[in-house]
Amino acid sequence: MDKKKRLSDDIAEMLLSMIVVEKKYLPGDKLPNEIELSKELGVSRITLREAIRILVTRHVLEIKRGKGTFVREDYDVQSYEKFNILPEVKMGADDLYEIRLIFEPEIAYYATLRATDKELERINALKNEIEECITNKKSYAKQEMLFHCSIAQATHNEFMSRLEPVLQESIQKGVFLYEYEHVSNQNIISDNKTIMEFMNARNAEGAKSAMRIHILRAINQLKLEKKYLKRADNAIDIRQR
Repeated sequence: MDKKKRLSDDIAEMLLSMIVVEKKYLPGDKLPNEIELSKELGVSRITLREAIRILVTRHVLEIKRGKGTFVREDYDVQSYEKFNILPEVKMGADDLYEIRLIFEPEIAYYATLRATDKELERINALKNEIEECITNKKSYAKQEMLFHCSIAQATHNEFMSRLEPVLQESIQKGVFLYEYEHVSNQNIISDNKTIMEFMNARNAEGAKSAMRIHILRAINQLKLEKKYLKRADNAIDIRQR
């Protein structure tokens, strides 16, 4: 029960980010239908309904019978900060990034050794899509999730699917924080490029180190956990020498 509630809160945050940060939906706009939106966000329709209900109680959305779900016309985007959801996002993000720091460097290592040429082609294509989205100031959350999940799948480890929800939730929160706190996301482009250079060269140790630096840099930039900052700075300094 708690897990479902937590996921619906995360989806509510994503929807709110689409409205406030990305300006994808403006006051008075109608949201896509339930099937389309749940598919876009990668969640069940039940979870989506719960997320919408959260935003309805916050007076962000309204449901018009027979017409659909709309952003309230009287919704003031500037009032977003009154919801004070940022601490809640950070509270969960630090633990999620810690799990990523533990597992993802090793995931990159084994994916580099085991990925098929076709899998590498797909991951490279996703890297390019992320760069295009960031360059054009578009949301890149979906592409970033697919990028990291595709690397995980390329390990060909049957238990890796259990880790994918952790990766997805962590990336959703990370993208939200980058956008909300106006943190530069240009390093994501260079980090992903470095990861793929090592993976394409089948250099497993290099890919492992590049992934570790990528995650530590995010922890540092997003100020998720103080105990990581010194380690993150040191790791990044070593790379830049």
